[in-house]
Amino acid sequence: MKILLVSDIESPRIWDRFNPNEYKDVELIISCGDLKAEYLSFLVTMIKAPLFYVNGNHDIGYLKNPPEGCTPIDDKFVKYKGMRIVGLGGSKGTNPKAFEYTDDEMHKRVRKLMPQIRWNKGFDILVTHAAAYGINDQKDFCHEGFKVFNTLLDKYSPRYFFHGHIHLNYGRIPRIVQYKNTTAINAYERYILDYESDYKVQATN
Repeated sequence: MKILLVSDIESPRIWDRFNPNEYKDVELIISCGDLKAEYLSFLVTMIKAPLFYVNGNHDIGYLKNPPEGCTPIDDKFVKYKGMRIVGLGGSKGTNPKAFEYTDDEMHKRVRKLMPQIRWNKGFDILVTHAAAYGINDQKDFCHEGFKVFNTLLDKYSPRYFFHGHIHLNYGRIPRIVQYKNTTAINAYERYILDYESDYKVQATN
């Protein structure tokens, strides 16, 4: 299954020069946040695939005008074609109304999802806006990753961890990092992966 990942900036390659042949095999779109609602609606209309999204810290407009035709997965455990997906949007900060959270607040959000995660014997994909601590995050507070994400990765060894928030033009930041049994992918702008062939390490959960 091919999955289109998007985050943080609207890709001119898609927004201005859309070529349907590039996306004809895409079966799922996942947004890791900080994108215009109309851009997500454009994607789900043109590509004809479901779009799941979490909130970025700049997506407060979604509260009044959410992306049409798209499915929010923030604070949710969802299944799609056999894939178990956990969504946790937002970034470090002190204003939850702007999708900003302290470490304690993110821990509480994770705890609420734990019954579903345990019942389903783990998950295959973690979708967030912020990075995990020490995995392509930055040293400043608002771009520092959440340690509770590391805890989830360590305990359940999902195949993939998709995040945004850390722009690739910030410096020498790789797109893909292998973290133990999990392939972590920065969804900045756009990235297409094959769910099976791009998995680097056999999952152990």
